[in-house]
Amino acid sequence: MSQVLVNGVTLYYEIHGTGEPLVLIEGLGYASWSWFRQIEVLSNSYRVVSFDNRGVGKSDKPDIPYSIELMADDVALLLESLSIEKAHVLGVSMGGYIAQQLAIRYPQKVKSLVLGCTSFGGPQSIPITEQALQSMLSVEGLNPEAIIRQGFKAAISPQFISAYPEVVDQLVAWRLDNPTPRYAWERQFAAASAFNLETQLNKIKVPTLVMTGSEDIVIPPQNSDLLAERISGARLVIIPGSGHLFFIEKAEEFNATVLEFLNGIV
Repeated sequence: MSQVLVNGVTLYYEIHGTGEPLVLIEGLGYASWSWFRQIEVLSNSYRVVSFDNRGVGKSDKPDIPYSIELMADDVALLLESLSIEKAHVLGVSMGGYIAQQLAIRYPQKVKSLVLGCTSFGGPQSIPITEQALQSMLSVEGLNPEAIIRQGFKAAISPQFISAYPEVVDQLVAWRLDNPTPRYAWERQFAAASAFNLETQLNKIKVPTLVMTGSEDIVIPPQNSDLLAERISGARLVIIPGSGHLFFIEKAEEFNATVLEFLNGIV
């Protein structure tokens, strides 16, 4: 539970467990707290590094242009600061964008990829649904908690919200505890919107697992089909009945699938 200055920003990070390094990269507006259903399980087998991207959580939130390349550089320099030469990399949503960019920009640092609820970006990807987009952008007049809850209605399946309201309440509390300023969210959103790696996916040479929830309306699951088709040797797993935050909703299945994949890599 520390901080380090890299690439002009101070990043908050945590390390749990021992073994081969496994780096977790979160998505737009989310911070390391969102791995609460992964860290304990994964750290039994791996040295898990979680951190807050620039703009969120306990990391710096500069009001300057962000890009996925810049945030991939952040991760690469974080690894260097921790004396980690090569790591397994797990990224979800925008974190999947960063993970892809990291694997292409710094191939020597990536041993394998797990890409969750993400896409390769650009005009050939399947865009965010109008419902999800409006939940993110139509925030005028709403207080911070209302903005967060509105976003979760798009990111979490209705079944989960109904069955586990206490989990949703906890997620809201964590987001309110270290709030993301609107300008910082917009900086991340702009970076994600400009992302497009479709023509470079052939440069990804490491073992890759692509995962998603079948009910995702933020990054529709067809994007995972497209990713898996374009990354050589990629394995595709779609978890039924779960939304964008499928790694929280279906944590047991998600964790087991990730561990099976990672444990099979020599």
